[in-house]
Formats: sequence, structure tokens, C-alpha cells
Amino acid sequence: MFERFLRRTEEEQTISTIDVRQAWERLASPDSEAVLIDVREPWEYRSGHAPRAINIPLGQLRARLNEVPRDREVLLICLSGHRSAQAARQLQRLGLSRVANVKGGIARWRLLGLPIE
Repeated sequence: MFERFLRRTEEEQTISTIDVRQAWERLASPDSEAVLIDVREPWEYRSGHAPRAINIPLGQLRARLNEVPRDREVLLICLSGHRSAQAARQLQRLGLSRVANVKGGIARWRLLGLPIE
């Protein structure tokens, strides 16, 4: 059991993170192939989301895995960064290696005045 706990801690440490400003710069770059997935619930997404964000709620991620590109960098965002970190761990366990959690989430995105749709 202790080994399982240690392994989980190691997994959490390997999750890449990216700051919201870096995420926006990467997404706005004309040659970027990065995809932004918003893992909030649809009502949260409708209240405002980053441009070009695809809404796949955390609870639906496994069932909608075919919508997540495997050949591109996948950035995950939620309100604060907690659910998107869970989503990143889940995708890593399912074999996707190019995933990153957007630290601070849409709350920080708004705070910095980045574009919202």
C-alpha cells in the first residue's frame, strides 16, 4: 500500500504545468498545434472560456477520449487548476504523453485580462 502511495506521488510530480500567459502565447502562435481542453462543466464553460477551447468535462474525459488528439500538445484548463491536473494525470495513465496543466486556470486567465469568449 505504501508503494502505491509513493507511485501516485511520483505520477503527480511528472505532470507538466504551464502558466496561463505562456498557454495563451502558445495557443495564439500562428504555427502552434497545441489544443486547449476546458474540463469544466458545460454551464461553467458557457460562462466564459478561452478562445478555441474545447469543452470536455472531467467526468466525460474517458468516454470522449477519441476527441483528444494524440499527435499534438494538449493543454488542460479548469477554474483553478485542480480538475485540469486530475485530467492530465488521467490522460497520462491512458497513454498520452504531451499533456500539461494550465496553472491557475480560467480564474487566473481572467485576472490577467486574457481573451475570453
